[in-house]
Amino acid sequence: MNLDDALHTFIEEARELLQQMEEALLGLEQAPADADTLNAMFRAAHTIKGSAGLFGLDYIVSFTHVAENVLDKVRSGELGMTLELVALFLEVCDHIGDLVEHHASSGNVPNDDTQGRSQELIGQLNVHLGVAPDAAKVPQQQNVPVIQDQPYLAEAGSGIGSDNWHISLRFGPDVLRYGMDPIACLRYLETLGTIEHIVTLADLVPTLTAIDPETCYLGFEISFNSDADKADIEGAFDFVRESSRIRILPPHGKISEYLDFINALPVEEMLLGDILVRCGTLTQAELDAALRSQGRGAAQPALPIGQVLVEQSMVRPMVVEAALEKQKQVKEHKTAENNSIRVDARKLDQLINLVGELIITGAGANLIAQRLNDGDLLETTATMGRLVEEVRDSALNLRMVQIGATFNRFQRVVHDMSKDLGKDIRLVISGEDTELDKTVVEKIGDPLTHLVRNSMDHGIESAEERSAAGKPAHGTLRLNAYHDSGAIVIEVSDDGGGLKKDRILAKAIERGLVAADANLSDKEIYNLIFEPGFSTAEKVSNLSGRGVGMDVVRRNIQSLRGSVELDSTAGVATRVRIHLPLTLAIIDGFLVGVGDASYVLPLDMVVECIELRRRRTDDDEDEAGEDHWDSEEEEGSDDEVQYDDLLEGEASHYLNLRGEVLPFLRLREVLDVHGAPAERQSVVVVQYAGHKAGLVVDNLIGECQTVIKPLGKVFQKMKGVGGFTIMGNGMVALIIDVPSLLHRFTNPDPLALAA
Repeated sequence: MNLDDALHTFIEEARELLQQMEEALLGLEQAPADADTLNAMFRAAHTIKGSAGLFGLDYIVSFTHVAENVLDKVRSGELGMTLELVALFLEVCDHIGDLVEHHASSGNVPNDDTQGRSQELIGQLNVHLGVAPDAAKVPQQQNVPVIQDQPYLAEAGSGIGSDNWHISLRFGPDVLRYGMDPIACLRYLETLGTIEHIVTLADLVPTLTAIDPETCYLGFEISFNSDADKADIEGAFDFVRESSRIRILPPHGKISEYLDFINALPVEEMLLGDILVRCGTLTQAELDAALRSQGRGAAQPALPIGQVLVEQSMVRPMVVEAALEKQKQVKEHKTAENNSIRVDARKLDQLINLVGELIITGAGANLIAQRLNDGDLLETTATMGRLVEEVRDSALNLRMVQIGATFNRFQRVVHDMSKDLGKDIRLVISGEDTELDKTVVEKIGDPLTHLVRNSMDHGIESAEERSAAGKPAHGTLRLNAYHDSGAIVIEVSDDGGGLKKDRILAKAIERGLVAADANLSDKEIYNLIFEPGFSTAEKVSNLSGRGVGMDVVRRNIQSLRGSVELDSTAGVATRVRIHLPLTLAIIDGFLVGVGDASYVLPLDMVVECIELRRRRTDDDEDEAGEDHWDSEEEEGSDDEVQYDDLLEGEASHYLNLRGEVLPFLRLREVLDVHGAPAERQSVVVVQYAGHKAGLVVDNLIGECQTVIKPLGKVFQKMKGVGGFTIMGNGMVALIIDVPSLLHRFTNPDPLALAA
């Protein structure tokens, strides 16, 4: 195994586990006694500690071990998960993350400041464990246990019926010859706890004349009270283990813990002995000894290791049964586990690029087949086209991830920022299983952060203001995602006071963004907050008020070929709706022609295509010099809709589509295509974000698979174009940015209106 790859995997898994712990902690604020959440946190901490130990990261192991002990007490009900403890564990998660990132970046032992922070948090954790700061430095009193020569009481020391460990010792006859003192082992055992009861076993002592002074004949049955684990107790007998028989049985409470721990283990392939060692009911030394004795017995087949452990009284039968049940679960889930693998994102990007080239090449082969009019070749290229489409869909699905991971990151943001603002704000997440391209997910984080912070700081009022307005004292922030017309919609909404329309307009007039006598709609006024440097905050804080944010939100979303809308009701709520494409790589397109050039419209946005015919007035031209247009289906109807200019300098018109007033744009004029238009033009009806419009083109070519390629820096500011693609004949076709064209109808520029 490549250790560097294994270490990289550990770091990635640690990050994921810490994220899960953080999400679980934030969930515990609402349900502090949820057993599943507590167990998930404990498993995450235990996994990080165990994995860190494999790489010798002792500073992570030692710190996480203390945190794990506190979580164990919470799981058992000895501690309550208070808000104070949640806040402490959020700091613990952050610090473990810092330790992991430190090793990822430098590979060195943390500096003094980081280690000091570790000790500070350990001290706070120890308070919940009831450990005094200097408890480790207090010398243990070394008392020699009193050897009681009395019959052994099974129920008092069996362990299964009491809260004490039961230790059965049979020292080897040669321990004295080797310089070992059995009583010294008992003295050391006393440093780990209290010997509550001890019985001396003298049944092997011979007659006085036969006694060998260098031979040990004694054994002991001990009832031992200790919080130490089995491995530590076994360590008291390290020097006599090879020649002695030692059995350590847990107390009743410990067996319950072992069973809970086994049930909480992750579903991963483990041997029976490994499960028992991990839960603590068996030590590695005991397992090794049992494995050595497993095959003994000459011609007899080897007994199952579980049976050996029970027969040798190393493990209770109920614990072995629980471990076997866990193994059964592992086998049931093994197939599903094997279906999940980690893939480097760069490999996926390379695959998408290759699929894109394959699509272009396949389109070229199809054109050649059509030109040659070869039936067999046409059939082959058609089959290849279907297969390429399936490969494309599969490759794109590999890049699709759920947005829930992005949404859940805001649990911590809302938690911390609520405390900073002194507000009680609750986050409600829905649609977290909605999938979209990983590239889009990576780039949407910053815009969402700006929107969430603005909602919390500006939108949601203080508890006093909310109570005065008849609202609940706590505010609600909602994140929602869903699919709509081949796009994904992300909504950020709050139940705060809404946007102050008058204040926004006054600030815009003050800054010269609009004229004082401008007549703007509510939506136009709200859209002013997306202007660079615009802010209505009365004071600057570390959270907002500097006018940096909303213009960045719009710019970043537009760079993803998306759009953003804002709705607000004064005193009730504000909602920001973001529309984004599902993928930035390959789409199904609809090819149209304008002049000698071809253009691509996203097929998911195409509703229908109709023929456009010019319809004259009685004098072929009315007094205003304006033409009349209608769809072919409405020819002869008296319900004509006369077009009129919407934006100065652009040919924006209306037509009557089955009684519906439909605005339309001429792509020829929008894109400044020279030449005479076709005699028979068509209107492609497109829809996006609930808005519908028509695009007039010269001819309709048909559907095509489109590999989206970004425009160069020179053309990045070209309006109405979102990229380009290479067709099968090698020609370039521009991809029409439908959202930006529809934006001209639904959100006219307030700056233009102010001119």
